Amino acid sequence: MAHAAPVYTPPGTRATATPAARWAGLALLMGVAYGLWACAIRRDGGPITTGNVLFGVVTGVVFIALMIALHRVAPSLPRELRALSWAAFAGVAFGYLYSLAGSSVLRSTVMALVVAAGVFAVTFYRYYTTE
Repeated sequence: MAHAAPVYTPPGTRATATPAARWAGLALLMGVAYGLWACAIRRDGGPITTGNVLFGVVTGVVFIALMIALHRVAPSLPRELRALSWAAFAGVAFGYLYSLAGSSVLRSTVMALVVAAGVFAVTFYRYYTTE
């Protein structure tokens, strides 16, 4: 039973998650919230159906996949494109949810651009000051 023996950790130390594991947990949490939000908007107070739940799951999975892909690709980009990619991701994600609520395409686009501009300003400032 030596293979089942616990690993010794010195007193005063504790095991911590790696940054990748923390990021994956955050992406999963955000994807679940995004999927729940999308299916709640689409349900519009009606009964919960299998199609509605499936829509929320698919929306959340696509959100998680795109977020993780962007998180892996973004560090290799220059700071301008890096900020622009996160801004585009946030704008598209917000615009999609906004359009589910039944607003016009023009209003959804304008609101997505406003959100993307704010995200671009914040992320560009962060990347510019930390590089």
